[in-house]
Parts: sequence; structure tokens; C-alpha cells
Amino acid sequence: MRRTLPHLSGTYMQIEKDKVVSIVYQLRDAAGENLEDTSDGIPLAYLHGHDNLLAALEKALEGRSAGDKFDLTLSPEEAYGPVREGATQRVPIKHLLGNTKRLKAGMVVRVQTEKGPVTATALKVGKFMVDVDLNHPFAGKTLKFDVEVVAVRDATADEIAHGHAHGDGGHHH
Repeated sequence: MRRTLPHLSGTYMQIEKDKVVSIVYQLRDAAGENLEDTSDGIPLAYLHGHDNLLAALEKALEGRSAGDKFDLTLSPEEAYGPVREGATQRVPIKHLLGNTKRLKAGMVVRVQTEKGPVTATALKVGKFMVDVDLNHPFAGKTLKFDVEVVAVRDATADEIAHGHAHGDGGHHH
């Protein structure tokens, strides 16, 4: 990914709590398979210090500035944890978030639970029910990040109150 993007911020603020940080990244597994790549799209904007990223990734970003690039390898325990055996469940399709018209086995889905949305993988799809694996799709994987900090800015009062970034690459209400 070693492509330099134009900086969205004219100052070199350091990343700390209550800063909105924009990053681009490439995420690979231990075998080098590409899992996610934002380097050619809109940067991911998040509010630092509000548990919006993996804790180990957020810690690695602390103190950095726009233009900084780094690689980071996370063990499964530092990322999405080990694969939990028996974490399958049959749920009504109506509890899935988003478009379910073309739902197939192997697709990543969001399930609405009592504790909020959870990412899962569809295992078997029926007319009214779907069997899902509630392990995160990256559970059990060593993750290798190649990260570039694109911009750092002060968060607005609304962003701090809501606990997340607003605007391009962030959460939209």
C-alpha cells in the first residue's frame, strides 16, 4: 500500500483522546491473503480513545501524526479472539440487518441481538431462519495491518458526545 495520499489536515497534531483520525490501511492474514484494503477509497475516520477500533491498533496509533506509516501484526488474542467452538445459532432472518434478498451461505451478516448488532457468518439459509456462526469472520486469525495516518483533527463537541466521528469516512446519522 505504500502510496502517499494528500493530507487532509494542514497541521501535524498528534493522535490522542478526542481527536478524529483518518487512516487508510491494508489488512492481510498471516498467509498474506488480502482481507480488507481502503488505500484506494475513502479513509476510515474514527474518534480516538472511544473504543472505535481494536484496542491494540488504537494503542499503536497513539502519538502518531498525519503522514506516519507503520506495519502492525496482531495475534488473534489482540484482535478478534480465538475461534469459539459451538458459537452457532439459528436466528430468524428478520433479525438480520440490511438486505437479505440474496442471502447465501458464507456471507458475512449483521445480526441484531439484545446487546446490539453482531457480525456473523451465514452457514445455512432457509426461507425464514438462518444458521449463523457468531465468531467474528477474523476470529482465530493473525492480522497484519499496513497503516497510513491521513489526517488528525480536533473532534467536535457532538462527535465527543456521540462517541464517534461524523462526516466523510465516519458515522452519518
